[in-house]
Amino acid sequence: MRLVAWNCNMALHRKLDALRRLEPDIAVVSECAAPARLAALGALSALGGEPVWIGSNPHKGLAVFAFNGYAVRLAETFHATLRHIAPVHVTGPATFNLLGVWAQNLSGGNTRKRQAGPLRRALTKYRGLLAEPTIVAGDLNNNVIWHKPGWRINHAATVAILERYGLVSVYHARHGEAQGAESIPTLYWRDRTKDGPTYHIDYVFVPRPWLDRVTRFAVGTFEDWCGAKLSDHVPLVVDLDLADLNRPPSGETDRVPAARPAPSAPTADRSA
Repeated sequence: MRLVAWNCNMALHRKLDALRRLEPDIAVVSECAAPARLAALGALSALGGEPVWIGSNPHKGLAVFAFNGYAVRLAETFHATLRHIAPVHVTGPATFNLLGVWAQNLSGGNTRKRQAGPLRRALTKYRGLLAEPTIVAGDLNNNVIWHKPGWRINHAATVAILERYGLVSVYHARHGEAQGAESIPTLYWRDRTKDGPTYHIDYVFVPRPWLDRVTRFAVGTFEDWCGAKLSDHVPLVVDLDLADLNRPPSGETDRVPAARPAPSAPTADRSA
C-alpha cells in the first residue's frame, strides 16, 4: 500500500499528473478544492473513487483520495471544529484507520499561547479511532523549533501523545534524526528557493510494529516539486507491506527510490 501526503498549495486540477505519477493507493492532500469544484473542472474522475473532503472554503480544504481498490469514508464521529482533521476509515486490500491532517494552528496573541492545536485536541477526541491500527499523515504545520515556554501549541507534546498511542514518525525512524533536527525539509516557504527559509512540517506516523512493514520511504525533491512550481511543499511517499498484518512482511527494506518509474515527471526520490 502506497500512501502519499502532500500539501498541493491549491489548484490540484492543474497538478494531477504530478500526483498520479506517484501512483498512490491513498493520498492525503492539503489545500485541495472541494469535490464539487474538482468535478466542475473535470478533475474528479481522475482521482479514484469517492473522496473524503472537509473544509469550509470550497477552494481550499483537506482531501483523502483512494485508488486501486481502496475506499475511504469519514468516520461516524467527526468534529468539524477541529480544522482540518479528518478521521477516516480505509477499506480494501488492507483495512485501517487514517487521521488526515492539515492543521490550522491559530497564530497570534493569547489564543496560540493558551490553546492546544487542532491535532493535539483531536488525539483526545478520536481516541477510539486511535485504539485501532491508525496512520496519522499530512501537514501538521508545526515543529519543535518553534517551541516557546508556556505555549500549549507544542509539537513535542503532540509527538509524545502519538507515541503513547504507539505511533512513530516514519521519517525520523528511517533517518535516525531527532524531532527538530531534520536534514530534509518538506516546506520551501515564501520565496520557494532551495536555500530557504525551509522547514520540516509534514509527517507520516504509523504504528510502531508497522515500521518493519515500511518497504520504501521518500521525501520529494525541491527540483521536482517547488522548482517545478507545483507547490511550496514536497510530498512524503510511504510504501507499506500490509498484505498480511498477522505476519511480519518479507518485503524489501533497503534504500530505494519511492516513486515508480515515470520519465520526465516530478517524483519523490530521496529514499531512506
